Amino acid sequence: MIPVSEPLLTGAEAKYVADCVQTGWVSSEGKYLAAFEQAWAKYCGAEHGIAVSNGTTALQIAVAALNLEPGSEIILPSFTIISCSLAIIEAGCIPVLVDVDPETWALDLDQVEAKITSRTRAIMPVHMFGHPVDMPRLMKIARKHNLSVIEDAAEAHGAEVDGRKVGGIGDLSTFSFYANKIITTGEGGMVLTSDDELAKRLRSLRNLCFKPERRFFHTELGHNYRLTNLQAAIGLAQLERIEDHVAKKRWMAATYAERLADLKQLRLPIELPGYKNVYWMYCLILSDDVPFDAVEFARRLAQAGVQTRPLFLGMHEQPVFHERGLHLNERYPVTERLARRGLYLPSGLTLTIDQIDAVSKAVHTVLS
Repeated sequence: MIPVSEPLLTGAEAKYVADCVQTGWVSSEGKYLAAFEQAWAKYCGAEHGIAVSNGTTALQIAVAALNLEPGSEIILPSFTIISCSLAIIEAGCIPVLVDVDPETWALDLDQVEAKITSRTRAIMPVHMFGHPVDMPRLMKIARKHNLSVIEDAAEAHGAEVDGRKVGGIGDLSTFSFYANKIITTGEGGMVLTSDDELAKRLRSLRNLCFKPERRFFHTELGHNYRLTNLQAAIGLAQLERIEDHVAKKRWMAATYAERLADLKQLRLPIELPGYKNVYWMYCLILSDDVPFDAVEFARRLAQAGVQTRPLFLGMHEQPVFHERGLHLNERYPVTERLARRGLYLPSGLTLTIDQIDAVSKAVHTVLS
């Protein structure tokens, strides 16, 4: 059965936001903030939720909360958004890159252990486009080497590994609730943990490190990364419909897969046994026998009336890091191929069957 398309923001969001306005609780205090934190943590299988202003700030305080010594190394995939490396560098640590799996496009665990040194303190897996990293195996690696794990689950709301939701497996996890995520607060994010002391430190870091016993007395520098009650009200209402949202994403992926299956020039997203992929974005990778790259593919689709978006350019190819002496002469072939041969199709929750048909037809036309 095809899920019915509906507006991203419906009656519950309007009701909760109106309640914030009518009661005056519109800033970073209020019942919806606590309710959203608790409900999201419970949904993901964690004890504590610490809501913040966006996914980038979630990563920043998650890394900072570990209180690592300067020069500590954190392993992460090159194929990710710059926010991950930014959080590591701002904490005075060093990002150490590995490539991604060519099938799932998530962290290649075969490469992780080879990059662990005496300075390694954490691993940051990124659940890419909705398909989880092999967290059971990763946690074994981390425990063997006494390393912390920070899950970046920004793109994987509701995704699962062996029946466990991502975001509730690592020592810390981070989420984004940006407008294009599976649930949204417009802008917003959250850090989850089941460690009481980490949760206490995270709450302090997001709120300028105010002391509960003496408000304007500071022993550490923090940030103003608070989420508002208004945004949390939207998030709580969105959470009430998350299973519908996930079902819609999975239906869209299945529909695209059915309509594009005959195109041998494409690598389509997969779902490995034991995993639940939520297909945050539906990505296509051009095979090597296609005589043009993703930029040209996107241009031709745009001419046919279809908007697309490029995939991430690897962290090892970012000029801003080269200027800092990082990742010089490093090569990650899978990441490079994804950046040059991949893009994602329209994947929003309001997409209709007619629109998917039109997009699929355009892809066929361009590749014919």
